[in-house]
Order: sequence, then structure tokens, then C-alpha cells
Amino acid sequence: MPALFVLLKKYLFGIVGTIFMVIGFIGIFVPVLPTTPFLLLAAFCYLRGSCFLYAWLVNNRLTGSYIKNYMEGRGMTLKMKIWTIALLWTTIVLTAIVGTDSLVIRIILAAVLIGVTVHIVILKTARNESGVISIGDNPDDRVLQRDR
Repeated sequence: MPALFVLLKKYLFGIVGTIFMVIGFIGIFVPVLPTTPFLLLAAFCYLRGSCFLYAWLVNNRLTGSYIKNYMEGRGMTLKMKIWTIALLWTTIVLTAIVGTDSLVIRIILAAVLIGVTVHIVILKTARNESGVISIGDNPDDRVLQRDR
């Protein structure tokens, strides 16, 4: 009986982790949906359910940097901040113009737009080991600027 319980628990963590991972993947492309919290929840579930899925998630080229940067306290790369803010503004402004005629909805969208933008701007900008602001995930991509 205990072996069955352990197996069931592993499958349950794997399924729940996959649901969180899918939501996190969607969050990469939908600016209002947060990415990192769902990927962290997926990593938590995978760590308890499947070492293989955990390793895959953390080393994945799309999701790995979100998890690693958060877990190591490095923040977002400058490239990711710019990409996220540009996509956020594009989708929310287009939604406000084309998607609704309601003033209330437009005000809510504007509040979300401002709130998320401020949150992203105040997040720590990832730096490499020498204190240079990292533009992307590649260590050779950097802005030649020391600690601000």
C-alpha cells in the first residue's frame, strides 16, 4: 500500500506540475499572466514528482532562465524586461482600442498596464559576475556599464 501511495503522489505532482508549466508557458506570451510564479510552482511539483521533468524544466531554453534567475536572486535580463514591456504595451493597448468600448474596462486595462510596467521596471536587472548588466542569456551579450 505505501508503494502505491508514493507512486500516486509522484503522478499527482507530475500532473499538477504540468498544468502549472502550461500556464507558465502561456504567460511568456500573454503579458497580463505572470510567468515566473507558475514556473516556480511547476518546478516545486516536478522536484517532488519527477527529477527528469524538473531537470528538463530548469534546463529548458524557454523556461530555465526564469527559474534560475529567480532562484539565484539575479532578476530579469535587460533584454527580457524590454521584450516583456513592449509586448505588454502592444497587447493591452490593442485590446483597449480594438477589444472593448467600455470605459471601465479601459481604465482597468490602463491600471494593469501601469502596475505591471512599474513592477517589471523595479525588478532587479540581471548582471553577470563582473557587475556588467546582462542583456540576454548569453554571457557575451552585455552592456558595457558598471554598477549603477
